[in-house]
Amino acid sequence: FNKSIVDIMKTKCSTIVLEDLAVKNMQKNRKLSGSFQKSAISQFRSRLVQKAEMLGVNVSVVDRFFPSSKICSHCGNIKKELKLSNRIYHCDICGFEIDRDLNAAINLRNTVRSTGI
Repeated sequence: FNKSIVDIMKTKCSTIVLEDLAVKNMQKNRKLSGSFQKSAISQFRSRLVQKAEMLGVNVSVVDRFFPSSKICSHCGNIKKELKLSNRIYHCDICGFEIDRDLNAAINLRNTVRSTGI
């Protein structure tokens, strides 16, 4: 954890955006449970928030129901269906293609900018 947190803080960001994930619910999914238990995501989040507060970095938490992965970061179209196995986001409206996780990160950043969370 510590190395990852230090690496994040070295970027000298002013805001960190996190999704309010329901980790307990994710652990109920047999395909995901092992990964989440190994990653100890809740503990990582706690340490990251603590370090950010110490350094004066703002931490914004976006609601877990915000469809960050399903929104096209280029045109704003929202996909109705998106499987976890789809690692590349492809917009059916504008044709934009991007890594699914990068697309979600851009949408989270844009949400914080537009709402001032």
